[in-house]
Amino acid sequence: MANSYRPRSHRKKRSAGRVGLAGALTGAAGIAVVAAGIAVLQPDGDGDGSTSLAGEGGPASTPSPTTGRSLTFTTPEGYGYRLAAIKTGVDPLPFGDGRPPPSGSTYAYADYVITNTGRRPVLLDYPADLFMPRSDVPASARDRCMPQPGIPDSMCTLPNSSKVVARLEGSKPPVRDGADTLIPAGASYVVRVASDLPVEDDLDPSDLKLYVWNARYTSDRKGVELALP
Repeated sequence: MANSYRPRSHRKKRSAGRVGLAGALTGAAGIAVVAAGIAVLQPDGDGDGSTSLAGEGGPASTPSPTTGRSLTFTTPEGYGYRLAAIKTGVDPLPFGDGRPPPSGSTYAYADYVITNTGRRPVLLDYPADLFMPRSDVPASARDRCMPQPGIPDSMCTLPNSSKVVARLEGSKPPVRDGADTLIPAGASYVVRVASDLPVEDDLDPSDLKLYVWNARYTSDRKGVELALP
């Protein structure tokens, strides 16, 4: 379930006004695009026009991982999302496929849990961005770094991709309803976000951070860190 991602000031315009954060957290979340290579569509039998992203190509089920403290975001429509960081790391093939990076470099990644806390399906979005020290970004890519309010200037977020890599045990698969991809009520997924551009291969995974910073999620436009375990 891939979503090609670049820092949001460069992202393709997404549907606005669909999802936002109430109270201290306001805004609108966009619609994630799910790659057909990850999920096989099968009718869910509900007769409501939606399809379950299940089957042999669907995300596998896994036991609940250890996470850091979770944060919950509630939208004006009453949608609830809970996010919690699992781990960070480096890998030349963070999604298990693709082209290895040049010698002396690798890709950075982080895993986190996203949960629909409500009683109805909500739009699937990838709110967390991966940040790393600018010093670990090759000089040729540093102009792609995007400083963000509330996040140290020494940290950099590069274009990256996010993908649902597993369902937590008992969670239903994502569903597609027309052009939208939805998280069923109560479902929890493991999302991996990985840099699209290579980083230095001696990058220490402990230096990687996850932040939710976009104005759709933070009314004060300051990044909120997802704490690791």
